[in-house]
Amino acid sequence: MRDELRDNIREVCEQKIQQKGENVGLSFYAFFKNKNDHPELLMEAARWWIETHQLDHFEKAVKIKSMVESGV
Repeated sequence: MRDELRDNIREVCEQKIQQKGENVGLSFYAFFKNKNDHPELLMEAARWWIETHQLDHFEKAVKIKSMVESGV
């Protein structure tokens, strides 16, 4: 996963956790604006989320943050 995406995921997870607490769930769409302005990056996130790790549609932000920080 490219650093740009990894950094964005980490930032969004931290933001959501601070706003809504440790139990907040999110999908990979949370890392993108409502516009499809970077389809290649969106597909990279989708592949990581769905194909590589077979995650559910919604996962806990703390889990995703931990995965990204550990380099998974």
